[in-house]
Amino acid sequence: MKMEWKPEQEGLRQILTLLKESQSPDTATQRAVQQKLEELNKYPDFNNYLIFVLTKLHNEEEPTRSLSGLILKNNVKSHYNSFLPEVAEFIKRECLSAVGDPSPLIRATVGIIITTIASKGELTSWPELLPALCQMLDSQDYNVCEGAFGALQKICEDTTELLDSDALNRPLNVLIPKFLQFFRHSSPKIRCHAIACVNYFILGRTQALMMHIDAFIENLFHLAADEDADVRKNVCHALVLLLEVRLDRLIPHLPNIIEYMLVRTQDPEEGVALEACEFWLSLAEQNVCREVLGPRLPALLPVLVRGMRYSEMDVILLRGDRDDDADDAEPDRESDIRPRFHKPRSHTIKHNAGAGDSNMSGGGESDDEDDGGADADDGSLSDWNLRKCSAAALDVLANVFGADLLPVLFPILKETLFHEEWVIKESGILALGAVADGCMGGMVPHLPDLVPYLVCCLAERKALVRAITCWTLSRYSHWIVSQSHDLYLRPVMTELLKRVLDNNKRVQEAACSAFATLEEEACTELVPYLGYILQTLVYAFSKYQHKNLLILYDAIGTLADSVGHHLNKQEYINLLMPPLITKWNVLKDEDKDLFPLLECLSSVATALQSGFLPYCEPVFRRCVSLIEQTLNQNIANSQSPEQFEAPDKDFMIVALDLLSGLAEGLDGHIDHLVLNSNLMQLLYQCMQDPMPEVYLVRQSSFALLGDLTKACFQHVHPYIPEFLPILGMNLNPELISVCNNATWAIGEISIKLGPETSKYIPLVLNHLVEIINKPNTPKTLLENTAITIGRLGYVCPHDVAPVLHQFVRQWCASLRNIRDNDEKDSAFRGICQMIQVNPGGVVPDFMFFCDAVASWSHPKDDLKEMFTKILHGFKNQVGEENWRRFTDQFPMQLSARLSAMCGI
Repeated sequence: MKMEWKPEQEGLRQILTLLKESQSPDTATQRAVQQKLEELNKYPDFNNYLIFVLTKLHNEEEPTRSLSGLILKNNVKSHYNSFLPEVAEFIKRECLSAVGDPSPLIRATVGIIITTIASKGELTSWPELLPALCQMLDSQDYNVCEGAFGALQKICEDTTELLDSDALNRPLNVLIPKFLQFFRHSSPKIRCHAIACVNYFILGRTQALMMHIDAFIENLFHLAADEDADVRKNVCHALVLLLEVRLDRLIPHLPNIIEYMLVRTQDPEEGVALEACEFWLSLAEQNVCREVLGPRLPALLPVLVRGMRYSEMDVILLRGDRDDDADDAEPDRESDIRPRFHKPRSHTIKHNAGAGDSNMSGGGESDDEDDGGADADDGSLSDWNLRKCSAAALDVLANVFGADLLPVLFPILKETLFHEEWVIKESGILALGAVADGCMGGMVPHLPDLVPYLVCCLAERKALVRAITCWTLSRYSHWIVSQSHDLYLRPVMTELLKRVLDNNKRVQEAACSAFATLEEEACTELVPYLGYILQTLVYAFSKYQHKNLLILYDAIGTLADSVGHHLNKQEYINLLMPPLITKWNVLKDEDKDLFPLLECLSSVATALQSGFLPYCEPVFRRCVSLIEQTLNQNIANSQSPEQFEAPDKDFMIVALDLLSGLAEGLDGHIDHLVLNSNLMQLLYQCMQDPMPEVYLVRQSSFALLGDLTKACFQHVHPYIPEFLPILGMNLNPELISVCNNATWAIGEISIKLGPETSKYIPLVLNHLVEIINKPNTPKTLLENTAITIGRLGYVCPHDVAPVLHQFVRQWCASLRNIRDNDEKDSAFRGICQMIQVNPGGVVPDFMFFCDAVASWSHPKDDLKEMFTKILHGFKNQVGEENWRRFTDQFPMQLSARLSAMCGI
């Protein structure tokens, strides 16, 4: 017989003292305790003491015992594999003996330790665990049954895949029928565990569950009206998951399930209602949605719109009963400021209108992520709640049913929009915004009345009503911009700008975001109002606190993107630049608020062009310095990671993008700045940034390389032998944006380098031909690839023409929809030269070439002459008769355009 391990009293006393001290609020004490615990880890049986305190010392206070267990859990997590075998055995044995501890807290702690050991790959080497827990489920002692279920639920959650594998001899074949038996247990807590355990196996279509799927569904229906909220919540969750995975099994029951979910979406417990509301989001994705839900829309829509109301608790949390808080002395809490994501530069090409690219949804293209009034809510409410879920459900159903939804919705809107209770009115305005995307066509006849009504709501007394109205108006901005300015755009813009200067922070935020959406839709339509817009946005600088300043930068950057060079007027520059430069001077190099400011300046510099000259030198220098600091910190970190932290590469990415903006806006004026800096050497390092997950550094480096090539090629030229092989290595279509910018940069370099490009063509041509022929390549990448192949053919026709037949058809198809511009011009000159070198290469696909030629509106005269020469040459080659047979296959429009352009 081995001796049973026993603690020494002195050691036990020390550990208990430590555990009590560690609950002290004083940080110095906590640090000292932390250090002592680290030292105790050197003793092999320290973990025995910890499990002993947890499972045996019933006289100690529960928090102390539980803490002992949590420290043990962390030790198991960090170094279980180096525990002595007898220690590991002792811990496992003690855990199993304490599963049924009378205290729920201790049971839960024991469950966590068991799961942590199990997830260390120990399920296979602890074969008695599952049978033991399974046996405990049948115990007459409630505590044992509940403790075992708690542990099993954690194991099911953490090791779902392993439980369904042969490695363990498929325990689920036993466990799932066992769990199903407990759906009818007398204790709600046990019923809850049982459903939760089974729910983990739905999405993976686990074999053992699929065999018992009908029994599972039947048991769920049995629990449908359970008096316990958590049980109802788990039932709803199960049905939502089954809808995705086993719709076939639910079809016969769907009408009943729909009725059930209608009731549950109104459950007095918000957690249950939210889980049930997810069902409508899920159902909208199924093909049967229209057919099964259509008849029940009159019952469902009022429930969803009711779910969109702020609860009394929300109103208290959002201080919605107060009307302004911007002038409060209290500054923004850092925790309220959401993380931002920088959208790096990507080179894209302008399309002809109607080339399948215009967005007619009426919501603009940027509203995918803020559906259902997400912008009208606040971080102080949980991120996902019944209001947001109801609004999202209405949004997806609007997309399923389109205008057919409106006859059901209008009576609800009439009732809510004109209600005297502001909370109800607010939910109506949210509903109106939620359906904008899906029901745009059906809404249009009503917008002449609704938009002026919404403009009036912008002046409501309640801040939350003003805020949601901003968002809803932005959802209709596409329509507003396309109508008479005097009737709609001007009043909407004027009132939105007043709200940008609202006294309530939440309204400022909503108005600023809505105005940015309006700017994207309106573009140069805003030029007549620029003075007024800028005065407002600049005044907001002095008024806004931290959180909304970040949104204001975005609104200014979007304005610059939308109106472009129209911003380059001295009066506008005098308004806009001083506050931006003041912020720029105040922010330190390590302040993350630099990101949105740099993004904003990048847009402003591109728009102002020469107007930005007075500001460009300090901005240029700081960007170069940010890049250099980040690279140096990166080197320090890779050499001694324990001494130096890894840098935040976003600083480098945003700085590269602002330099691109300067190069694009200032063109040749950037020459002397590049000359007097080490930018080219830094760029060479950035282009080789190894981090695969943050490939954005390379993406932005290649964009800058292309812009510098256009602006000051003399500084790029000496580095071409180093740069081009790197560009060639990055022609990997898996990383779309990196590949796209590398491709574009190669094209720009070839135009400047001319015939000298010849020696680099072997590094890139095969990759480019591969990309243009790859199925499902995104449109932008295809177009940039076609343009670069054309440009290579323009400067080195003899190097590229031999493979003309490998790409000409895709090439023509990719470029037929893009607008006339310089890039298209150089690419088409290239294709014409290649056809002259290798006419046989185009013969099988000549019709595609004719179609691409016809996509030009106004080619330059000498280019038109090249087209004419090729077409007539082809006609003379094949003879009149064959030519007529060939052109008879052309659509009418194509023949007409070619004869007008080339007289053929």
